Amino acid sequence: QAQLVESGGGSVQAGGSLRLSCAASGYMNYCMGWFRQAPGKERDGVATIDVDGTTTYADSVKGRFTISKDKDKSTVYLQMNSLKPEDTAMYFCAATIEFQGCAPMNPTRYSRWGQGTQVTVSS
Repeated sequence: QAQLVESGGGSVQAGGSLRLSCAASGYMNYCMGWFRQAPGKERDGVATIDVDGTTTYADSVKGRFTISKDKDKSTVYLQMNSLKPEDTAMYFCAATIEFQGCAPMNPTRYSRWGQGTQVTVSS
């Protein structure tokens, strides 16, 4: 079973930027998503990108985050700008195998997950 491997997390001040990467060899023909989970909270969808490149975003990140993919590198990215302390969470890359399309942005539709990368935003 192919793995998903996230990287790029770290600690930044509010207003800063980070770019997360997800090595996703074997998953470029599926819907891919980024999710996040803060301590004591549920895992929430952040952004998804479908096979045809269609993207969706959670309202909380619209205009600040951009999801993209590079098929040649089998990598999915999440560019995060204007970061806020409330963006602090573990960020996970995921793929949905059993369902067509990315909607809805529900973690239960995604069966392949990476180990996560921590993002910490200080005020």
